Amino acid sequence: MQIKVLFFAKSREVAGVSEQTFELGAGAHTEDLLAQIIAAHPALDSVMKTCVFALNQEYVRPQDKEALKDGDEVAIIPPLSGG
Repeated sequence: MQIKVLFFAKSREVAGVSEQTFELGAGAHTEDLLAQIIAAHPALDSVMKTCVFALNQEYVRPQDKEALKDGDEVAIIPPLSGG
């Protein structure tokens, strides 16, 4: 199945892309996707510790192992700061 990943803020800077499609097997979940993202962009490992996922515009934690389906969209959202 194909999952579209959107990178925002620091995750986009580190990955060097604003979006990327990942291919995962049937039955994959958010933790599997996280492993593939880090494998493709090892420098994201430290950034991902503070990020949240938005799976089809609903916040989830990757470690909650939310089931994925073909065509899902996952946004990686680092904490925001500013004034």
